[in-house]
Amino acid sequence: MRNILHDLYYGKIIPHERRAPRREKRLGIARKIEEEEQYFMGKLSPEDCQRFQDLSNLHLQLFSTEEEDLFSYGFTLGMLLTFDVMDEAALIVPAGN
Repeated sequence: MRNILHDLYYGKIIPHERRAPRREKRLGIARKIEEEEQYFMGKLSPEDCQRFQDLSNLHLQLFSTEEEDLFSYGFTLGMLLTFDVMDEAALIVPAGN
């Protein structure tokens, strides 16, 4: 079994680079989004194309921020759970035994 602390210390765990379990589904959706963006870009004036690209970038920024917040929240919950388990274990097995 791998040691998670070892992997974290040596940079082997990088949450924002994790692989999606349903990679093929994600790739299909990404292709469809790109096709739709290209369609609309072809219909818009150069100024509107720029605004559309800016809007897309804002969506990406929002998504990235939400992912970071969710990671932080999940990590915090995990730590709180760990603390609760350790408190329960201390009641079952008193220190020094």
